[in-house]
Amino acid sequence: MSDASIPGSDQSEQFRQVLGRLPTGVVIVTGATRDAQFGLVCGSFMSVSLEPPLVAVSPAKTSTSWPLIEATGAFCANVLTEEQEPLARRFAVSGGDKFAGVDWRPAPATGSPLLADVAAWIDCRVHTRIEAGDHWLVLGEVLDLSIHREGGALVFHGGAYFGLGGAGAGA
Repeated sequence: MSDASIPGSDQSEQFRQVLGRLPTGVVIVTGATRDAQFGLVCGSFMSVSLEPPLVAVSPAKTSTSWPLIEATGAFCANVLTEEQEPLARRFAVSGGDKFAGVDWRPAPATGSPLLADVAAWIDCRVHTRIEAGDHWLVLGEVLDLSIHREGGALVFHGGAYFGLGGAGAGA
């Protein structure tokens, strides 16, 4: 047993450091009302089920954006490309007008913001929300989705953003 795993040490920091070794895709989750748009960066996003098609997102309970998105009953998960790190950083900050100068259009099924030039997007209706410690585990029913453009994805690993440089199947 290492010193870092001895009971009484800072378990939250150890948890963060260990799980930070697992690369995660970078997704901006968006929602909108008639008068406003909301968004947040989420590194906890995954596919859950093919039948029915479900995905999961896990926003922090402290998020000020998530309750606004959830109230719309829908969201669009925008999968970022490696060139979109500045966009990820913009949406990772709490407060301010995250959409100022950002090109987007309404997603086809829900009207949630579909950001320009993302790698892919998944348009969802909120299906279920489960309490999960200091986060929510939210299942989204997939209503529509598409690959928007080819290229490398943006991932988060070890506390930093990295591009995958177009790596993929057959690479």
